[in-house]
Amino acid sequence: MAKEKTIFTCSECGGTSAKWLGKCPSCEAWNTLEETRAEAPSKNRMQALARGLNAAQPVTTLSDIEAADVARTPTGIEELDRVLGGGIVSGGVVLIGGDPGIGKSTLLLQALDALSRHMPVLYVTGEESTAQVALRAHRLGLDGSKVRVQAEIQLENIIATMNDEKPAFCVIDSIQTVFSDQLTSAPGSVAQVRECAAHLTRVAKSSGCTTVLVGHVTKDGTLAGPRVLEHIVDTVLYFEGDTHSSFRLVRAIKNRFGAVNEIGVFAMTDKGLKGVSNPSAIFLSTHGDPVPGSCVLVTLEGTRPLLVEIQALVDAGGPSPRRLSVGLERDRLAMLLAVLHRHAGMACADQDVFVNAVGGVRISEPAADLAVLLAIQSSLRGRALPKGFIAFGEVGLAGEIRPAPGGQDRLKEAAKLGFTMALVPKANAPKKPIEGLTIHAVERVEEAIELVRSLM
Repeated sequence: MAKEKTIFTCSECGGTSAKWLGKCPSCEAWNTLEETRAEAPSKNRMQALARGLNAAQPVTTLSDIEAADVARTPTGIEELDRVLGGGIVSGGVVLIGGDPGIGKSTLLLQALDALSRHMPVLYVTGEESTAQVALRAHRLGLDGSKVRVQAEIQLENIIATMNDEKPAFCVIDSIQTVFSDQLTSAPGSVAQVRECAAHLTRVAKSSGCTTVLVGHVTKDGTLAGPRVLEHIVDTVLYFEGDTHSSFRLVRAIKNRFGAVNEIGVFAMTDKGLKGVSNPSAIFLSTHGDPVPGSCVLVTLEGTRPLLVEIQALVDAGGPSPRRLSVGLERDRLAMLLAVLHRHAGMACADQDVFVNAVGGVRISEPAADLAVLLAIQSSLRGRALPKGFIAFGEVGLAGEIRPAPGGQDRLKEAAKLGFTMALVPKANAPKKPIEGLTIHAVERVEEAIELVRSLM
């Protein structure tokens, strides 16, 4: 019996190698090559490839192409529409990932129910039976739903159902369970996930059916399977937040039809996920009086300004002081402590420093630097910042405070929520005063620290 031929496939990029290597030759990721069975090219696939090579598309001048705005259909869930860029797009493919039990299937079932009132929809489940889906719909109060449901994991059967039902919106839950008869590898393997996702994308583009692919995530929170999966689809959404908390965040990592880093905020209730109209309220602690170590930041998530409370605790440390941050980059925290020492004369070398963003939100933009510094300074001195105080701005290694994008929107959001004092970079100072908001513009870290000391 002839020995079965195997190849090594990268779980990150999908690249292949004839032998095992410690580092992928395509994307240079370490320890990502997995042994899989080599697929012999079938006659049908070779014929399809030949047809694709023969049907070359004509070359067109860019200025001659007629461009029109993409038509969008609202899903009936306002926060989901915000993340998608205004609604679903005909023929668009969306990949959504998140931890188990965080609410992916619940949110999509609610969207399917809302869309089923004015368009045909299909829910394909590979992880649950139709009875389990019906039980979830009953818990969510969707007893009279017109959603068409199929429990199937074979790609060819799913495509045949889509051709028969002709849905305008289809959910595949999940892509890791789908397999094709054309491939001999097991469901969930790199080859199966890549080929099934590519085939479903082609079907969506040719039929105009908006397709949502639900993806599993790895231990570090990224989507399982090859990274090429994110390049195939039009939109990539991630669920964020702690499963023990009642709040969920859906963030757009990639969106060909809207803004990236846009977020939607939901609250988990006994009737499913409900949109939060004022998300800033959940990211602010309800202190009766100002407390040391707290500073409110105005961050910009996509096009939405959010107010988030930054908390810092500086305590006596041992011979090896710890620097711990939750929701913020730890390396950036170490850099900010060095800037605080060098340019403001405040040493924390022998102190434990803990920084937290309230509400479980993750902040990656550098505009949070100034608020973090002020929260650390407040905790170190044991003096609270004034009531109604907000700050934002990027801090450079030379001690300068750089402007943040969308400064006007941030300040207007803070004034709308009743804040009365703002410390901002000089370049973000508005030309016209904002009613009810006193604005202090600074250029250097030491200038900001001295100003805050005079206000305490």
